[in-house]
Amino acid sequence: MQASSPTFVHASAHAGRLQVLLVDDDTEITTLLSKYLEKFDIGCMAAPDGKAMRSALQAHNFDVILLDLMLPDEDGLSLLRQLRQLRRHVATPVIMLTARGEFSDKILGLESGADDYLVKPIDTRELVARIQSVSRRAQASAQQMQEQKDSQATEIRFDAWTLNLPARQLCNPEKLIIPLSNAEFRLLLAFIKRPGQILSRDQLIDFAHNKSTEVFDRSIDLLVSRLRQKLGDDPRHPSLLKTIRGEGYLFNASVR
Repeated sequence: MQASSPTFVHASAHAGRLQVLLVDDDTEITTLLSKYLEKFDIGCMAAPDGKAMRSALQAHNFDVILLDLMLPDEDGLSLLRQLRQLRRHVATPVIMLTARGEFSDKILGLESGADDYLVKPIDTRELVARIQSVSRRAQASAQQMQEQKDSQATEIRFDAWTLNLPARQLCNPEKLIIPLSNAEFRLLLAFIKRPGQILSRDQLIDFAHNKSTEVFDRSIDLLVSRLRQKLGDDPRHPSLLKTIRGEGYLFNASVR
């Protein structure tokens, strides 16, 4: 009997790579697919049944779930319906993998919430393309939803600071208003929308100017310096606006 526990197969997880959960009780298939996905820098964790799948989902975040239809404890359609009822995984892309290739089976899988449907035996290169495709669509959808949410927000909080969007006012932890120029406001908003992400100077130039202002390609560092001063960030050892040598800047704050 196979152990009902998720395991990484050949591909270890690290930040920046796609992470896939492969739910299939055929160890030969999971081993072969995991080795192949590793060639495309896709990390893969294998789960032989529904119990192991739920355990993996509680402990890890996945970009895509590959779900076999025929499993030893619960069938794939039942697990898929459970996934779509979980808030955390309601939008996680799911690709069904099955030997059942009837048109009615495909329709049932898609109607149950699958994003794609592949029939075994699987063409491995096509599988990689499908994984990348559903992942791109999910990322684009999430970004669109976030942009809609941001457009409806009236204020954004980061650490103990508050940025009032309609008034374009920055309030410090003591609730005092810190004046910002238009360029400073746009630059700070660009950082706030991308916490923990390294932004190059070219990106910051694009974010911080509009059609009515000049592109300050030689003054982006000065603008960051002014923001640091207004945020009370020590220029020698900044904690909010970190300099990433040779790459750009990173906004290190908890945004809510």
